[in-house]
Amino acid sequence: MAKEIERKFLVRTDGWKKAVTSQTHIRQAYIAAEPDRSVRVRTRNDKTAQLTIKFGKGALTRDEFEYPISNDDALEMLAFSIGNVIEKTRYTVDFEGFTWEVDVFEGAYRGLVTAEVEMTSEDDAPSLPTWLGREVTGDKRYSNQALATERMRPELVHAISH
Repeated sequence: MAKEIERKFLVRTDGWKKAVTSQTHIRQAYIAAEPDRSVRVRTRNDKTAQLTIKFGKGALTRDEFEYPISNDDALEMLAFSIGNVIEKTRYTVDFEGFTWEVDVFEGAYRGLVTAEVEMTSEDDAPSLPTWLGREVTGDKRYSNQALATERMRPELVHAISH
């Protein structure tokens, strides 16, 4: 069983752009969502896809299982989504031994930019780049599940405070 251990932040400046190492267009949706579990389908660059199942309510750590599926199957599953299909471009940025994933949202959440860092242990203490804003780890309003399945909340886009 894989563990997902990550911290999430709002992004307040474009300082990360000069250090981008990769870029991926993502479409994702939830086909099942409960407070302690979810099933998500995700496509990457309209070429590959995966099904992800997550369990747990922890702010930092949850159990996570991921399985590759055909892109055609994923596109069909998107039609069964609960709520909205989230579209975003994910950029990776290496910073002092950790890889950050910067998500630039499109559509209703255009303007929202978040950054996550995955850790191997809850005791990891990654250095925080200066382009980060407020930490939102554990703030369910910024979870991809909430963005996709709850009422659209465009006000979250403008909540980038320090």
